[in-house]
Amino acid sequence: MDRYLLYTVVLLLLGAASLSNARPRANRPPNFMRFVTNATDFASEDYYDYIIVGGGTAGCPLAATLSQSFRVLLLERGGVPYNRPNVMSHDGFLTTLTDVNSFDSPAQSFVSEEGVPNARGRVLGGSSAINAGFYSRADKQFFDNSGLDWDLTTVNQSYEWVERAIVFRPQLRTWQSAIRDALLEIGVHPFNGFTLEHKVGTKIGGSTFDRAGRRHSSADLLRYARNSNIRVAVYATVERVLLASSPSDSGCNVSAIGVVYRDQLGRYHHAMIRDRGEVILSAGSLGTPQLMLLSGIGPRSYLSTWGIPVAHDLPNVGDFVYDNPRNGISIVPPVPMENSLIQVVGITEEGAFLEAASTVIPFASPLRSVFIRAPASPLYVPVTTIMEKILGPVSVGSLRLASTDVRINPVVRFNYFSDPQDLERCVNGTRKIGEILRSRAMQDFMFREWFGSRRFRFVGVPLPLDQSNDLVMADFCRRTVSTIWHYHGGCVVGKVVNSDLKVNGVGSLRIVDGSTFSISPGTNPQATLMMLGRYMGLQMLRERMRY
Repeated sequence: MDRYLLYTVVLLLLGAASLSNARPRANRPPNFMRFVTNATDFASEDYYDYIIVGGGTAGCPLAATLSQSFRVLLLERGGVPYNRPNVMSHDGFLTTLTDVNSFDSPAQSFVSEEGVPNARGRVLGGSSAINAGFYSRADKQFFDNSGLDWDLTTVNQSYEWVERAIVFRPQLRTWQSAIRDALLEIGVHPFNGFTLEHKVGTKIGGSTFDRAGRRHSSADLLRYARNSNIRVAVYATVERVLLASSPSDSGCNVSAIGVVYRDQLGRYHHAMIRDRGEVILSAGSLGTPQLMLLSGIGPRSYLSTWGIPVAHDLPNVGDFVYDNPRNGISIVPPVPMENSLIQVVGITEEGAFLEAASTVIPFASPLRSVFIRAPASPLYVPVTTIMEKILGPVSVGSLRLASTDVRINPVVRFNYFSDPQDLERCVNGTRKIGEILRSRAMQDFMFREWFGSRRFRFVGVPLPLDQSNDLVMADFCRRTVSTIWHYHGGCVVGKVVNSDLKVNGVGSLRIVDGSTFSISPGTNPQATLMMLGRYMGLQMLRERMRY
């Protein structure tokens, strides 16, 4: 295989992994999916207590919770995951991320203005249905700095509600065991064993893949829904929130009254809310601010340049967007290697999180295709990766429209490492990777050279030789920056929404997703986003009981 092509494939694999020569098995939709219907089958107009835009990581548990007492409509622009073998299989991870198209693939690719490739979910379950499956709760710093007044008892109950349904203890094999040993050897102490809590040191986290390699996502949490109270429309593309003037004594200029969405045939549907109902945006850190802007909620001057009528001037929609940069190395080991997604994490005091993955890349031998006329049999090259993600981050980006077509990704710039604190944390984290490579636990992954010497065979850019040089290490961070798919912000608490996640100045409109976060929750956000959906659903039910 061409070295550049191999390197390109590995860039996609950093942070997770997997292809195998086993054909993924088909999965039958679970019984609770009977209330999930193609949007083409919905009436042109209907009324609900709650309309949730986005059947993703937070939207599914939110819908399931609210449906216990109220009529709920959940609108998802993608399809269902259960009839897609690659989505549902540990071994289909890479195929899902690379087999993309413009309008209906489960993963929708986008590239930041810095040129860093990224992806977002477009399927019931959202990004929890296309990610690497690692599950870990948020750190204390997240709860202290998120801007929400958390009821920690309800937080813990909400985490447990999620975990009973879809979280499993992974089995460590060769590569993950070696990473665990290496982290402990270089002093990432203590060893916390298997835990879902965020604890400094080395730990084994949870996984949303079960022992058979089958994926479980937030879509599975819909099994908790009350069937008579919920409807889920797939392939339903919401184009805008419908707004109307509010009574003068409401404290808001406008209020949400419903949404307009289109089905696969291009037909329009109107979903409206009943008295005291709400529209809730759970479309993610790209989709939610984009939909706010297209609905006329955002900076007045900016909306005017697009010819979008201004319903409510809200200056910070699309601002305060963040993405945790990922940096790392990949090596080809001299021994056979299994596919493994992230299972072990090292949580350091310096603000870096260390993770690893391994995969097997199939490719046809060029020599066989040139010299042998028989069909080429693929060879399998093992590749292992070690990566670091920084805490935070502090560097701030922004999001803007690329089109008035909601199906087109907005333009996003994350401004990686624009704040020196992020760069310092990356330097510290990549030095830890160097320490891992020098550990005894990594010796078996080196090739033996002539005269008894041993070395790693790197794929792509290796770590600098002089890892004590701050400038050299900082340059490595900038040159090798990629994403770990943990972007957040765009409608953050205190700027766009209040501590109850209600949109400032707009009645009956709330946002429940990662666009409200100004800091990433711990090592991996999916646990906290699913918790957030359940938590806010319980809080909203309590609100209704008080009135």
